[in-house]
Amino acid sequence: MRGVKMNYIWFSLIIGILALAYAEYLAVSILSKKQGTAKMQEISMAIREGAVAYLNRQYKTVAVFVVIIAILLGLLINWATAITFVAGAVLSALAGYAGMMISVRANVRTAQAAQEGLGKAFSIAFKGGAVTGMAVVGLGLVGTTIMYYVYNDPRLIIGYGFGASLISLFARVGGGIFTKGADVGADLVGKVEKGIPEDDPRNPAVIADNVGDNVGDCAGMAADLFESYVVTIIATMILGASLGTTNVVYALMIATVGIIASIIGSFFVRTNVQKNIWPALNRGIIISAVLSLVGFLFVTWYMFGSLQFFWAALTGIITTLVIGEVTNYYTAANKSPVKQIAQASTTGAGTNIIIGIAKGMESTVMPLLVICAAILVSYYVGGVYGISVAALAMLSMTGIVVAVDSFGPITDNAGGIAEMAGMPEKVRKTVTDPLDAVGNTTKAVTKGFAIGSAALAALSLFAVYAADTGLTTINVLRPTVVVGLFIGAMLPFIFSSLTMRAVGKAAYLIVEEVRRQFREIPGLMKGKAKPDYTKCVDISTKAAIKELILPGILAVFTPLVVGFVFGAEALGGLLAGAIITGVLLAITMTTTGAAWDNAKKFIEMGNLGGKGSDAHKAAVVGDTVGDAFKDTSGPALNPLIKVLNTISLLAASGIVTYALM
Repeated sequence: MRGVKMNYIWFSLIIGILALAYAEYLAVSILSKKQGTAKMQEISMAIREGAVAYLNRQYKTVAVFVVIIAILLGLLINWATAITFVAGAVLSALAGYAGMMISVRANVRTAQAAQEGLGKAFSIAFKGGAVTGMAVVGLGLVGTTIMYYVYNDPRLIIGYGFGASLISLFARVGGGIFTKGADVGADLVGKVEKGIPEDDPRNPAVIADNVGDNVGDCAGMAADLFESYVVTIIATMILGASLGTTNVVYALMIATVGIIASIIGSFFVRTNVQKNIWPALNRGIIISAVLSLVGFLFVTWYMFGSLQFFWAALTGIITTLVIGEVTNYYTAANKSPVKQIAQASTTGAGTNIIIGIAKGMESTVMPLLVICAAILVSYYVGGVYGISVAALAMLSMTGIVVAVDSFGPITDNAGGIAEMAGMPEKVRKTVTDPLDAVGNTTKAVTKGFAIGSAALAALSLFAVYAADTGLTTINVLRPTVVVGLFIGAMLPFIFSSLTMRAVGKAAYLIVEEVRRQFREIPGLMKGKAKPDYTKCVDISTKAAIKELILPGILAVFTPLVVGFVFGAEALGGLLAGAIITGVLLAITMTTTGAAWDNAKKFIEMGNLGGKGSDAHKAAVVGDTVGDAFKDTSGPALNPLIKVLNTISLLAASGIVTYALM
């Protein structure tokens, strides 16, 4: 069995390296493309420098936390956990950094290719996204495989998942605060007060806005799904350990098959027709899903001689596709919910916001029913291990899903560069604007995928926690458990409050700075003077770094306090409460925000009065609220749930021994 196990490990390692090699091949292909005019290159360079400067400062700040926590883990638990924790943190940061670095180079090349037609621009943007996707799964699988090979016990590499979760939390929170503080500030002054277009070069916050797309939507999402990916692999391996070695390495094989399917699926993503942009991207997802199922079928039969766990994997894939379609329905510009929000804008910002929130709440129904069905079916066929297999099957498609997601910030930046560089209006209307509009949907679909997978992954981690603490039931009539439930249910709300408040603070500073520049720089509004872009980038950077610390402390220390004061059962209640409210709130916020954004774009396409109309102004207000919803607070709830679970796992034995009650 040892030899067979090693064969699986080596095969997974090779496929992980293949994903990284494919990412490198795509990156080289993108970098060989033309960068456009000197003006376009100047704008792109400003975006790149701002993004790199922010990430460097963010990682320096987070490194302090990583070092302190690593020392504590080494002293209180063991040094193996400390080492794996650092490895998880480093690789998670690297996944986000790698994706961001290619995104800020693909944007200008996509803008340049737009002059040659939609097909070429689409191809470059998707390849740029695919680099991020393959880097995420490649680094994730290689790192997890090496950790397991070295320590030969999945329980010893929980620290690896915690490190990834912590970096993901900071990346999501910090990147989200940066991007939405700049975006909201730019829109409130530029669109609402000055009546100038989005990405107008006269707007001092426009570069900061484009920088934010990369550090938030690209680097943040990459770190987010990297941690979901590795944490779910580890949880599945731990749950499988009680069933046998084959069940442990089966987790690696599920992830391996998903990478192969995603690479093949990426070759089918191409189009040169506006109306086929989303269908082309969705085709890649569907083909990857079908190929994954074929691979799961073969691997499951080969390893077990039965298809018991294949049905759990099938459940996970179906859940992925259904959640994607539901999210697309609620956020696409051509669907009824977005059109209803746009129509509500004709009577003012108030009705726009009311209908938007209503649709966001409504959008929780189908995803939750699908997740519930997935839990029941996968548990029926494989117990708790089956639920974890379903979650891992979902996340095995991370490569292609992140590729589709990162397509969004690249096309968004390309549209901004086209606007700022004064490219022909025809290019913007027929190429960059349609790509950007679909990019909003792809980001929303990916967030739906991230939330759905987070729910199942968190349930897997919860099961591991219960096993480690000896919990077979949680008595909700026990007062301490009720306290834990309420605290857990409250955490996503106070966490969201902190992150939204941070966006509000950052936006306030940007608004004041943009107003100051329009007021004090002669000729700026007439386009005869150049704004100070750097100042807005600096304001957003400082605000994001300052505001990300408190949410991180809240996520790490709250479960420890509850666990050591009230005991393991109360902490179990906290985890259950946080999972339930966190998933519901995340779906509501991300869907609502994306729908508001596309309602604004629907009006900008010439509907309901078009740009500059009262409906448009109302939709812009809704979009500014939605920015904090969909790109900061909502997505950050995914890593929050995982950090709560992984820190609880690491502290489980200590809580059982030293709890005060």
